[in-house]
Amino acid sequence: MAEIIDRTIAHALPAAERRGVDSSVPPSREALPALDTLEAPIWQQLAERALEPNGYYLPGWERAVNASARGRTGASALCAWSDDEPSSRLIGLAPVTSLWRAYRLPLPALASGHPYGTLCTPLLDADSAEPAVMGLLDAARRAGAHALLLRDMSVAGPAMQAFDSVLRRQQLRPRLLQSHQRALLDATDDGEAVLQDALGGKKLKELRRQRNRLAEHGDVCFKVARTPEEAAAALETFLALEASGWKGRRGTALIQHDGDAAFIRRAVPSLAQDGACEIISLFAGEIAVAAGIVLRHRSRAFFFKLGVDQHFARYSPGVQLTLDLTRHLCSDPVISTADSTAGPGHPMIDPIWRGRLAIGDVLIPLYPRDPAVEIIHTALIARQEGLGLARRAIHAIRDWNKRAATPPPRR
Repeated sequence: MAEIIDRTIAHALPAAERRGVDSSVPPSREALPALDTLEAPIWQQLAERALEPNGYYLPGWERAVNASARGRTGASALCAWSDDEPSSRLIGLAPVTSLWRAYRLPLPALASGHPYGTLCTPLLDADSAEPAVMGLLDAARRAGAHALLLRDMSVAGPAMQAFDSVLRRQQLRPRLLQSHQRALLDATDDGEAVLQDALGGKKLKELRRQRNRLAEHGDVCFKVARTPEEAAAALETFLALEASGWKGRRGTALIQHDGDAAFIRRAVPSLAQDGACEIISLFAGEIAVAAGIVLRHRSRAFFFKLGVDQHFARYSPGVQLTLDLTRHLCSDPVISTADSTAGPGHPMIDPIWRGRLAIGDVLIPLYPRDPAVEIIHTALIARQEGLGLARRAIHAIRDWNKRAATPPPRR
């Protein structure tokens, strides 16, 4: 398959060049540096200047992912550097991998390295955003790529706007492969007002009733673990709760895989050291009934994961924890928005966090009128449609199994 596609591209390019294609594809490839060779202080300095926050591309998080997380190791660093003298500084960073490693497609493209959170917006220096984009595109070209796939990109944010501006000047057009909206919290308003507007008095009254019932098991208390030591201890509570629920039954809980467990146990205290991670927990007496991981980067928080004790499901512990988190973030003057990083239409958080963040996969061609990009685009669309069919089949099978397990009504 790889040989067939390589021959197709090789044969198509000369004909395309005769039609006026920019034939400045470099004759030799320049290998990208491994992500783990990028010095953490230089990376952190860029993160502090980032145009658009992305807690999942903070060095303490992404270096831990790259070291051991399943299917996410071995990423490369697509970097842009300033021309300042006497020494340049890092002004752009996108962890990337080959399209083969990302999707098993043997095509000449780079794809965003997936950081275990559903956000891959590159880090761009706020004061040099467009030069950073140009540097990233040039680095991708020197690596031999014909296209750059930005997965899970914030498609309406300032980083994408910087890409759009540079691409227009280079007579290139980005292609949106798919997009969706997910829940976002506007944390600049009063927390109680946010909840009242979102849920209404009747729903809040029902949730207060459930909380009062939960209090029969002990005083209900919301706790935030901030220091590395506190966060590391609270993380173990979260891991146990996550594994006790449906993720544990499906085998997708973090603690069930050595590499994932090693990543999160490294990442949480590392970020907590810089005030970039909190573990939130809801207790009924001495019993933890829900816990979650929250990242922080500049003015934005990121709700990574949630675990609950299913024995207390009738009291909606996940919702109760999210209500407390909403109040907590709205009372923090540093945080202006919080990204749920949840899937579209999430039944728990969508009704509570009513703002929306547009996320999508964007294919960026690196050369005009490049037939290789048409092949890459077609292959990605075909893969996407195939995955959609597979997902619908899985949901249909699960629905059928649920109906089969339900006893028929008595006559």
